Amino acid sequence: MTGAGNNTYLLVDGASATLIDAGVAEPRHLANIADALDHQGARLDRVLVTHAHEDHASGAVALAAAHPSAAFFKCPWPEQDGRFDVPWHPIADGDRIPLGNEELVVLQTPGHSPDHLVFWHQATGTMFTGDLVVLGGSVMIDASHGGDLAEYMQSLQRLLALAPVRLLPAHGAEVAEPAPLLRGYIGHRRLREQQVVTALAAGRDTVPSIAESIYDGLAAALVPAARENVLAHLIKLQREGRVVEEDGRWRPTAT
Repeated sequence: MTGAGNNTYLLVDGASATLIDAGVAEPRHLANIADALDHQGARLDRVLVTHAHEDHASGAVALAAAHPSAAFFKCPWPEQDGRFDVPWHPIADGDRIPLGNEELVVLQTPGHSPDHLVFWHQATGTMFTGDLVVLGGSVMIDASHGGDLAEYMQSLQRLLALAPVRLLPAHGAEVAEPAPLLRGYIGHRRLREQQVVTALAAGRDTVPSIAESIYDGLAAALVPAARENVLAHLIKLQREGRVVEEDGRWRPTAT
């Protein structure tokens, strides 16, 4: 689910460094951070976590042990944050994180998770986007564990309106042309929604049966993620009054 692995970003200004996302305590990753800090003559002062999914936050404990001066920041998600035993400093939309003479602006971008943040370096038009997008693939909306498709769509629209120059995601390559990718993501979700509506109209009334009709031939390991995406669409449609659910069976709202 994480492709070739995780991207974290070390930003150094003089003797102070900021790390975006904590990784998973992989020894080579920790060694690379230590080597980069030594090379720059810097200390790790802060770690900014985009969200509390394990591949982004679980490395916080090892980082805290290796860099005692570092402070850890994220948007609170109380149900998840306690899994990672570091003192979390809360940050929220509009907060500004100093980077020497520069700063990052915190953008609240829920949807993939309720606590998801993007960090916006306005001076260069760069956004550190966590799991909001990934070049060459789509993002899972885990509706059973805090994912919200309507919020995710709003987050995509927000980034598009800000017109970033490049996106640096937590998985995959840098996005050098953000606008086409963001528009493509929005269009993809709208297409999936129409496919869900069509499946319901054809009499498919459970999450597995709808997912099977949309994701025909999908590898077995990816089926649970596909079902979560379908559930996310159904919940969005339900909130809009377009479908109803009873005992795990879904149908269009009577007109």
